[in-house]
Amino acid sequence: MRFEVSSSELLKQLNIAAGAINTNPVLPIMEDFLFDVKNNTLTITSTNLETTIITELDVTADEGGIIAIPAKILLDTLKALPEQPITITVDENNGVKILSAFGVYKLSGDAADDFPNHPEEDDVEILLLNSKKIQKGITNTIFATSNDELRLAMTGILIQIDFTKLHFVATDAHKLVKYTIGNLSTDIAKSLIVPKKGLTLVKNALSEECDVKISFNKANIFFSFGRTKIVCRLVDAKYPEYNAVIPVENPYEAIINRKDFLNSLRRIAIYANKSTNQVILNITEKSMTISAQDLDFSNEATEQLNCNFSGEPMTIGFNAKFLGEMLNVLENDDIKLQLSTPSRAGLIVPTEDEPGEALLMLVMPVMMGN
Repeated sequence: MRFEVSSSELLKQLNIAAGAINTNPVLPIMEDFLFDVKNNTLTITSTNLETTIITELDVTADEGGIIAIPAKILLDTLKALPEQPITITVDENNGVKILSAFGVYKLSGDAADDFPNHPEEDDVEILLLNSKKIQKGITNTIFATSNDELRLAMTGILIQIDFTKLHFVATDAHKLVKYTIGNLSTDIAKSLIVPKKGLTLVKNALSEECDVKISFNKANIFFSFGRTKIVCRLVDAKYPEYNAVIPVENPYEAIINRKDFLNSLRRIAIYANKSTNQVILNITEKSMTISAQDLDFSNEATEQLNCNFSGEPMTIGFNAKFLGEMLNVLENDDIKLQLSTPSRAGLIVPTEDEPGEALLMLVMPVMMGN
């Protein structure tokens, strides 16, 4: 095997593939990239068995072949080289030689036979979606997933396809986010739970706007775009009935400037009790008072913001960290806080949704008097 390639082009594709390589994997060979050269195309594969990344680039090959190359030493070498053509050769004993303008670097590769096979797209249903919508769906929901391995379904993001709509949903039982993309034309009705780690890699790899082919079967979901494919093993669990917890009647509504609210929360949260992160919102027709206190240390803080509120004056407690995470991913200048009673969940929604989209964020109250 012998081929020539631009060092920076190779590094760019390896950086994408490196996302699926874990430290201390089950099999030592999973610390490697699999290089497969055929007809002037290099295909690079990496896997941690939950996520597999396959990406390709053009090379000038004198001779094809397949080899597993340790990822860390290869990445470190390429990061330390300025942009230039390099030649990589592999001998019959899996010895790898990298030739640059500066010199020669030798390392030992591994036999490709031991590398795990990647999942195939058998018996799949297919959907095309714009990359920006996928990124937005992941960004809006990923922070609301649970870290509790005992609630396996909630550690991932639910992707629910319902003929003309696609929902991204995440919840950890304290907060819930549902982002909906409309105007689809599919004959698919399916629910899939995708691990958040794999979706983070998808989000980061989608650097340019493009159409993404999403295909899935019972075991895996495949995201294909440009010359890259990311395969995620689905979470085998049942997602909770999330619609049941979204309150339908929310007669009271406050319209608040998002950035002012977020900045105020950041300051007030410093004074909140560290175990509950509780902030109290006291909302009247024209203003909202945000306060927090930590009785153990005699710390307290209060600020007042303008807001437009329709409804009876209300006092309600929330976790400042959860509110902050939600306000942080929203993009609108103003948001609506929709409420019913101090003991029921509050909803945060944009004052206006983008065409063909809907975003709803739910946060459970922190009961007062705690």
